[in-house]
Amino acid sequence: MTKILITGGTGLVGNGLKNIINKTKYTTCFMSSKHCNLENENETIIYFQEMKPDIVIHLAACVGGLFKNMTQKVKMLESNVKINMNVLKASHLSNVKKVISCLSTCVFPDKISYPINETMLHNGPPHSSNDAYAYAKRLLEIQSKAYQKQYNKDFICIIPTNIYGPYDNFSLTDGHVIPSLIHRCYLAKKNNENFIVKGSGKPLRQFIHSYDLAKLIMIVIEKYNERDSIILSVDEKQEVSIKDIATYIAKAFDYENKIVFDKKFSDGQYKKTADNSKIMKLIKFEFIPIEKGIYETVKWFQKNFNICRK
Repeated sequence: MTKILITGGTGLVGNGLKNIINKTKYTTCFMSSKHCNLENENETIIYFQEMKPDIVIHLAACVGGLFKNMTQKVKMLESNVKINMNVLKASHLSNVKKVISCLSTCVFPDKISYPINETMLHNGPPHSSNDAYAYAKRLLEIQSKAYQKQYNKDFICIIPTNIYGPYDNFSLTDGHVIPSLIHRCYLAKKNNENFIVKGSGKPLRQFIHSYDLAKLIMIVIEKYNERDSIILSVDEKQEVSIKDIATYIAKAFDYENKIVFDKKFSDGQYKKTADNSKIMKLIKFEFIPIEKGIYETVKWFQKNFNICRK
């Protein structure tokens, strides 16, 4: 039976994969930092050689929202470079057959024509708000291609758009936009205060539910035979504004009349519309509607408030 090792396996996407991986076809190991410190080269190599996976889904990363990307640039760069270097090297030395490494649409150039496709990844510098993280992720793609060319390794990269869903990090400072806003709205309603949304609410984003992304990752493993990177995203027509997102969240909490946009905060990159036509050529896929996905994520957060990451 094929063995899959998922780094960052206890996080948002790892938990999505737990729900959809065929247990009769694959054995799985959902690893976390408790199992191995991926920033330590020797520890990572030893762990991989002990586990002997056939496939690695590399999700582990030092991640955060706009504020963390802007204020902790050194950590975002150095931690991610160490993690990625060690995972690919350990995979190579352990004779892993296939590695799927996770990038992000935020690694694309700031000044670019839309929609973005896979060929544009290195066509200019990323947005200054997340440049350190973006360059670390770009290097992961370069490293994957180096292993392809020198050792004929099937090491490829997926590029998902903004991910959300149960088991996210709902931190007010380090979380991504949807989980942070869910937590903020929860507290606003609890304290009968305004629901403050940082920025104008105008930027546009594509959001993919973690369960949908998990399904697409497995489709890449089973049906995608190329070695170029591939974007995993909802359709361009499903792009929504941050104002829309805040409204869906407030509606789920029944707190729509208390939204206030604080324009003294940065909006970050205005848009980064991604072209998902490459993956859509492989399959027909029905994405979870964003309003429905947010509603269900809010209910999960309320139910798991005392134990979820925040």
